[in-house]
Amino acid sequence: MVPTSTMSSHVPLTTNSIVSDILSCSELGVSMAHIHARDENGEPTWRPDVYGDIIARIRESRPDLILTVSTSGRRFGDLAQRSAVLDLPGDLRPDMASLTLSSLNFSREASLNAPDMIVRLAEAMAEKGIRPELEVFDLGMVNVVHSLIKKGLLSPPYYINVILGNASTAQASLLHIAALVASLPQPAVVAFGGIGRSQTPVAGIAAAMADGVRTGLEDNIWLDRNRSTRATNGDLVKRVIRMAMDQERTIASPAQVRTILGLPRR
Repeated sequence: MVPTSTMSSHVPLTTNSIVSDILSCSELGVSMAHIHARDENGEPTWRPDVYGDIIARIRESRPDLILTVSTSGRRFGDLAQRSAVLDLPGDLRPDMASLTLSSLNFSREASLNAPDMIVRLAEAMAEKGIRPELEVFDLGMVNVVHSLIKKGLLSPPYYINVILGNASTAQASLLHIAALVASLPQPAVVAFGGIGRSQTPVAGIAAAMADGVRTGLEDNIWLDRNRSTRATNGDLVKRVIRMAMDQERTIASPAQVRTILGLPRR
């Protein structure tokens, strides 16, 4: 949603560059892509035709890749806009969709997610057979996960991104990680992701201990802590793979992840 070409020339802002970046990262070993579509001006868009074009092009080459679309509230507040991508038909339907579990402040703007909005998005995903990518930034959001389970809107295994290092939510500390993980419902498939300077240390912890690692330019455009070298998505993926290999852990294939999450084979 946030990075622009003025921030980094490596940010993919067209359908062609988004598809190319995802396919390149899939060759490195990525099994799941979290997609933010951009319009003809490079601005974030909710339009399902743009998402459908991206999904169609990726699936021509990599039908096995797990594709996750955004229902973010950072730019779009209307339910019809945020849920439109969930209505894509047939082979264009995404495997998963993001579901942020509360409102929160980022460094320069807010992501607004009212309780009824969260429930209605969860209902739409359940109706369409799209698995939620549950975005957890703090303990309160874990409470919402448990609430949605009680309402019958989530089915196991639960896929949960624990996002750390944002100024107004949980930090990249072992204490915060332990509190969050201990509170999660089971069975859960858990990935860790870090924002900004937290991305590399969180990726290291995740590569050693978590089920998955979230990385990429959405959360961090820099390759180093001193912010002297701008990263590519491929650079950040390669770093995670090196970290996992150092821990003697193997990288799961898309087919293996589909089995773990109960997603249909493609």
